[in-house]
Amino acid sequence: MRLLIAEDDKLHRTFLESLARNTFAELDELTLTSDGEGAIEAFRSAEYDCVLLDLQMPKVTGVDVAKAIWAKAPATKILFWSNYTEEAYIRGITKIVPEAAVYGYILKSAPDEQLKLALQGVFIAEQCVIDREVRSVQQRAGNRLSGLSELEFEALVDLCLGLTDKAMAARRNVSLRGAQSRLQSLYQKLGLDKDDIPSGAWGASFNSRTRAISLALTQGILNADALRREEEKLEAWISLSSK
Repeated sequence: MRLLIAEDDKLHRTFLESLARNTFAELDELTLTSDGEGAIEAFRSAEYDCVLLDLQMPKVTGVDVAKAIWAKAPATKILFWSNYTEEAYIRGITKIVPEAAVYGYILKSAPDEQLKLALQGVFIAEQCVIDREVRSVQQRAGNRLSGLSELEFEALVDLCLGLTDKAMAARRNVSLRGAQSRLQSLYQKLGLDKDDIPSGAWGASFNSRTRAISLALTQGILNADALRREEEKLEAWISLSSK
């Protein structure tokens, strides 16, 4: 087995190294990196069949590292180790997993024995091992009736970034009516259709647009880190579009 571990926290990195050596009797190679860039460089230098990734690292995130690795070697087995269960992270991984790929997602709060079993399950038994809490988020996101579709999720991202309807339409290459239709579909999924919003003597209790942003953050559909990455994409789009 050739194992690559990417974790920016030194204590966690040492812990993972020790656990890996105690879990696997035969390790042909074990490489440790402290950030995403280092992980990609290490994989390019010498391919590994197994990779243990922290999801949130400086410079390059675990999702981007996995994307680069799977683009080169889609059969690579990857276990994500993370503190996060927000839908934004789960969607990011789900969108890049190659067909028939073996991967896992285990939380850092899991007991050591559970992490050890996840390592064995993914890297030895070649089974997908997903934490139960993460699995429930996947199921919610993938539910056609209650979860957000990719188009609705994109509309929510644009909404949280503060884009106008016309800017949304331009960015997503759809008509203004198309962009507004996506927003209405988003509002319905979030329970923000006009008929669903409670009202009083003051009128409607919520503005659908700003309430959607609050729900996105409080329900973990988006988070500050995900929005930072989306902000970078937006700035790149604006820069390109203004030329």
